[in-house]
Amino acid sequence: MMPGEAIAGLDLKPGVTVVDGTFGGGGHSRLIAERIQPGGTLIAIDRDIDADARFEALAGRYRALGAFFQGSYSDMTGFATSLNLERVDGILLDLGFSSLQMDDPARGFSFQLDGPLDMRFDRDGSRSASSLVNEAEESDLADIFYQYGEERQSRRIARAIVRVRQNTPIETTHQLANIVEKSLGGRRGARVHPATRVFQALRIAVNTELDELALGLRAGVELLGPGGRFVVISFHSLEDRIVKRFFAAEARGCVCPPQVPICVCGREPRLRLIGRAVKPSPSEVAANPRSRSAVLRVAERLA
Repeated sequence: MMPGEAIAGLDLKPGVTVVDGTFGGGGHSRLIAERIQPGGTLIAIDRDIDADARFEALAGRYRALGAFFQGSYSDMTGFATSLNLERVDGILLDLGFSSLQMDDPARGFSFQLDGPLDMRFDRDGSRSASSLVNEAEESDLADIFYQYGEERQSRRIARAIVRVRQNTPIETTHQLANIVEKSLGGRRGARVHPATRVFQALRIAVNTELDELALGLRAGVELLGPGGRFVVISFHSLEDRIVKRFFAAEARGCVCPPQVPICVCGREPRLRLIGRAVKPSPSEVAANPRSRSAVLRVAERLA
């Protein structure tokens, strides 16, 4: 998403080291690789093991490109250390999930394509969406839908799910989407499918996305060298709120209570905010409607 804006935010030069913490299909990484050669290093990270082959295809076009790590960007410091890198010059996090995952029915991310209700980024034994839907307490499901999907009818939907699963396991995306739709009385001409927020909430819960984001932001600030750029693209208000508050807090530095007239904490700012939040252009939204909710923020590491 927003490839031009993301690359501009990173302010890349030949020879620098950059972390693409959400490699996905490799679109951003390709643009990064083109701009950091000769002598640049790209560290690509993704929880999806399928991304490894895509990185190898990209690496074949560039000399000394770097390395791919399967895992979470929250572990970027450890990955960099394994390459004997103490600092990097740029970090990009394009949150959410890739179109490759969305368009694959076997991954279970989309209610528009019937497939197993999975939603795991890594598929390495972590709890799937099906397990969560079929095993969680009704109150826990309602909390997930409300907190991670901001779904106001969360209790009604959770009640309907529990009622259905008593007789039939909920194992596919279409099963769940139909349950949600019926529990809310159908679509009634709504532009957005009534299951949208529920699917978002389950994906976030299954992959602990908000926890990973908080950890990744802290790791990123520690890993960035002076003048390094931190670019984050978020796709819903929960993510963007975390990014916005974190960047603002790191740019402010002092954490003393407002009633304290003089700073006594001694905490110095570690980031400088670069510009305002950026949203995709009308032309990008027209070409890719999935980008309509994206928000890009940039910060620069201070000395």
